[in-house]
Amino acid sequence: MNKEEILLVKKTWNIFREIDPVLVGDVFYSKLFFDMPSLEKLFHTPREEQSRKLIEMLSVIVGRLDNLEELTGEIKQLAIRHVQYGVKEHHYKAVGTALLWTLQQGLGRDWNEEVSDAWGVCFQILSDTMINASRYKKKRIA
Repeated sequence: MNKEEILLVKKTWNIFREIDPVLVGDVFYSKLFFDMPSLEKLFHTPREEQSRKLIEMLSVIVGRLDNLEELTGEIKQLAIRHVQYGVKEHHYKAVGTALLWTLQQGLGRDWNEEVSDAWGVCFQILSDTMINASRYKKKRIA
């Protein structure tokens, strides 16, 4: 990510953080499960708790975008846990779509093409890292 993209993601995340994380999570998971109903069976944690975890994780990631390399190990571990939960590579696209849609709804007028592009780059980096880590995990198991 370039500096402008990082600044846009951080700025809009600060605005977005004003919204109750349980509400954000409810909107996100409602969109995700509407788009891909089969994913709902992978979640066993109550939605309120899952929502808080989602926002906490995103806050950590956004807070460290300047040094994303520092997070790579944690992101890979997160991916490995997700493999154990049953997450497949094609699920990441649905998650990205739901996340960007949720951000757009929450940011309203603060959402524009530049913000969309910056968040898209951010999610792509994260999902690519997670997908690559999950492939490595699968190879080690096989």
